[in-house]
Amino acid sequence: MQALDDLSQNVRVLLERYEALQQENATLRLDIEKQRQELIRTHSELLELQQKNRRIATVNALTAVESQEEAYKRINALIAQVDRAIAALKK
Repeated sequence: MQALDDLSQNVRVLLERYEALQQENATLRLDIEKQRQELIRTHSELLELQQKNRRIATVNALTAVESQEEAYKRINALIAQVDRAIAALKK
């Protein structure tokens, strides 16, 4: 009879552990889903920021801000090129 009581006790312990593991498994599955959703959100945010970064880089390249001195040098160089072109046409 003692063996039957021991077996019964072992089965109860096993069932308790099984239920505890089932609950832990359910909790872990919820955590995984939360992490997956967070990863998707973060990835989406990363893509958005990369697009913004590319747009800013493009805008900065197109609208390179020059100092006043650099602008004058550039204008003078363009005027010199126009003067040479006019002189070449007169020949």
